[in-house]
Amino acid sequence: MTIPYPNSQPMPAIAAVTPPSGSARPRVTFLGTGYLGATYAICYAELGYEVLGFDVDADKIAKLNAGEVPIHEPGLDELLRRNLAAGRLRFSTDIQETADFGDVHFICVGTPQRADGMGADLSYVEASVTSLAQHLTRKALIVGKSTVPVGTAEWVEQLVGKHTPTDLGVEVAWSPEFLQEGFAVDDVLRPNRIVVGVKSEWANGMLFAAHKGVFDLAATEDREVPLVVTDFATAELVKVAANAFLATKISFINAMAEVCEAAGGDVTQLARSIGYDPRIGNRFLQAGLGFGGACLPKDIRAFQARAQELGAGEALRFLHEVDLINMRRRTRVVQLAAELLGRRSGPAGPDLSGTRVAVLGATFKPNTDDVRDAPALAVAALLGKAGADVHVFDPQGIENARRAVPGLAYEDSMNDAVQGADLVCVLTEWAEFRNADPVAMGELVNGRKVVDGRNCLDSTLWTQAGWEYRGLGRP
Repeated sequence: MTIPYPNSQPMPAIAAVTPPSGSARPRVTFLGTGYLGATYAICYAELGYEVLGFDVDADKIAKLNAGEVPIHEPGLDELLRRNLAAGRLRFSTDIQETADFGDVHFICVGTPQRADGMGADLSYVEASVTSLAQHLTRKALIVGKSTVPVGTAEWVEQLVGKHTPTDLGVEVAWSPEFLQEGFAVDDVLRPNRIVVGVKSEWANGMLFAAHKGVFDLAATEDREVPLVVTDFATAELVKVAANAFLATKISFINAMAEVCEAAGGDVTQLARSIGYDPRIGNRFLQAGLGFGGACLPKDIRAFQARAQELGAGEALRFLHEVDLINMRRRTRVVQLAAELLGRRSGPAGPDLSGTRVAVLGATFKPNTDDVRDAPALAVAALLGKAGADVHVFDPQGIENARRAVPGLAYEDSMNDAVQGADLVCVLTEWAEFRNADPVAMGELVNGRKVVDGRNCLDSTLWTQAGWEYRGLGRP
């Protein structure tokens, strides 16, 4: 059932429920205060809810309680400090306190790729649900937000049944998240849809009450937020299906970039032309280095693995090629670097020893400090492995990059990174890099050669400034 809310018509009746704590609004907890849980906890406090964030990481909890956001997300630090001061928000390492506080408990822990295969590691989900369930003393709703293989909600329901007395009546629901790093605050406060998988009217009513702040904000701004009420399996599939579609669209245009390079076409003009078709659209049609981050790569692999377990592996066979296309983009940048530097590639790849390469960008996208499975950092490591003296700069991700790949040189500014470089590689499309002055930069480098790994530079401007320019999929 899809319910557009609010709109000019009255909302279909959803049973009003009284939160088990007796408070006017459900008190909400978020178990796991990484990117997902911290963002949701802070934003829900901003919506007026009483919120408790839980984590086993004492250092992280101490920082959050001190008003320090452990991630870079525009606008989040101000909201954190404001809601801590207002008394609506706090963070704890005490699971009993968390269980006693909440009416609705959102599970927001990580589901990384398993070390022994492509499937999702659900050990953090199991640990958080089990620990919470063992400490519950009254009825509550446990809601999964983590991205999980289909069937997980049923399994969580079994875990809850195993670890809580039947007479408590604890229930389970699923409500996937759709956060985009760099835009996460708006994605929580102003989502383009809310999806809930429920089995009872009580769970539906509790989740509606837990989201009412979102609907009320939409009403004041004259917006609609569609509410999709569905079953467990569909709710779980929505997130992985959306990620698979986006990954496929990105890899499609990158496959076209490969064809353009062979045929002499320009993938940026190709993408613009097909993007005008409303059936296709121009979002996620930017050819370049490909996708990365903590979600898309591991989610499409876990989706394939789960489909195989369900006997539907053939249906998702295409996602294997989507993954391969994406990974080929990284080696293609190294090939372009070798071509611009006049180095031949042998069976083991090019030898770039004796060259200095500036890498601009380490995060997987701009406006974040997240370097998990970041194509930019992976390419920097490949360039270093090929023998280049690699100097990396990123406006927010340097410390995380240094911890992830310690063998490279990291600089404090763009100018420091490009100083004396034989080649500049722009691998994350930060505004600082997009808007860089090619004339001024040309005075700092040893060689005016640039690889535009994101097709984000004005190629005409750079070539007029005397640069030898190469973009992915461009002549």
